[in-house]
Amino acid sequence: MIKVLIVDDSPLIRGLLKEVLEQAGDMHVVGAAEDPYQARDLIKRLNPDVLTLDIEMPKMDGLSFLKNLMRLRPMPVVMVSTLTQKGSPITLEALELGAVDFIAKPTANVSENLQRYAYLVQQKVRTAAGARIRAFKEQKLEKDSSLDSLQFKSNAVMAIGASTGGTEAIKEVLIRMPKHCPPIVITQHIPPVFSTSFAMRMDRICAINVKEAEQGDKLEAGWAYIAPGDQHLSVVKKGAALYCQLDSGEPVNRHRPAVDVLFNSLAALNCKATVASLLTGMGSDGAKGLLALHQAGAYTMAQDELSSVVWGMPKAAIELNAANEIVRLDKVAAHMLNQAAKV
Repeated sequence: MIKVLIVDDSPLIRGLLKEVLEQAGDMHVVGAAEDPYQARDLIKRLNPDVLTLDIEMPKMDGLSFLKNLMRLRPMPVVMVSTLTQKGSPITLEALELGAVDFIAKPTANVSENLQRYAYLVQQKVRTAAGARIRAFKEQKLEKDSSLDSLQFKSNAVMAIGASTGGTEAIKEVLIRMPKHCPPIVITQHIPPVFSTSFAMRMDRICAINVKEAEQGDKLEAGWAYIAPGDQHLSVVKKGAALYCQLDSGEPVNRHRPAVDVLFNSLAALNCKATVASLLTGMGSDGAKGLLALHQAGAYTMAQDELSSVVWGMPKAAIELNAANEIVRLDKVAAHMLNQAAKV
C-alpha cells in the first residue's frame, strides 16, 4: 500500500483528495495536515510514502516547506496547484525544488468528472511513489567550452521528448546549448498554461532562444521550440526549410502533445541529420517514434535509469532497441551536439 499524507489548508480539498485516493486499492491516506508545521510532525510520526502539498497555505507557504523538506528529508511530493497563469511559475519552481509532479486543485465542477479526476490523481501519486528522489541542493553549472567551437550543417535538427520529471531534465539539456546550436523541437507532457510559462522560463535562463512553438515557425539555429500544452507538434518541410506544424487532433498514447507525433514527423522526412533524445517519463510515449527515427537513419539516445526521475519512456525505447546509446542526463547536451556536428 502507498501511504499518502495530504497537506492542504482547505477541509473541502483534504476531504476530496482523501476520497479519490482511497478509491484506489493500492493507496491509503494515513493522515491530513492543514499547515506545514502540522505536516512536519505527521511526517515524522506516520512516515508516508508520498506527500500531496498545497502551494498557498497559512504559517508557511508550500514552496518554503518543500525546499526544507527536500533538503532535510527528501521524499516524493505531488504539488496541488491552481492551473492559472499566476500559479504556473510557482509550480515550475516547485518542480525545480524536487517535486515529482503536480495536479490541478479541484474546481467547483470537478464532481461532473470526478472519475477522470480521481484517475489522474491516483496515477500521479502512483508514479511519484516509484520516482527517484534526490536531496535538493544548489547546483553550479559546469559548461563544456569545447561545444562552442562545433560546426553544424544547415539541415541539422535536434528533437527531445519527455514527461514526468521532464521540465527539469529539459532545462539540464537546454542550459548547456551554445547560441549557434541546431534548432531544437521539444514535446513535454504539460498543460497549456504551463507550456507557455515553461518556455518563458527557459528563454530567461538559457543562452539560446526558447519559445512556445507557433504554427508556421521556421526552424532556425539557436532556437528551441516547445510544443503548446494542448496541441501536437510536428515538423514539415517546405523547400529546403523546416517548419513547425500544430494540430489539435486526438490524443496519441493518451497525450496531446505526444512525443511520438513529433518523432514520427521527423522520421517521415527521412531526416538523417536529426539527433533525438527520449528523456524521463512515465509510460512509453516516444519509444516507437524514436525507433522510427533510428530506422530512418537518425542518431537516437535514451536517458539512463540512474539520472531519470521516472525510467518509463526511455526504458521502453531501449527495450525496442530504438536508441543508439544510453546517456546520463548531464551528458545529453554534449552527446547530441557532437553527433549533430558529424551529420
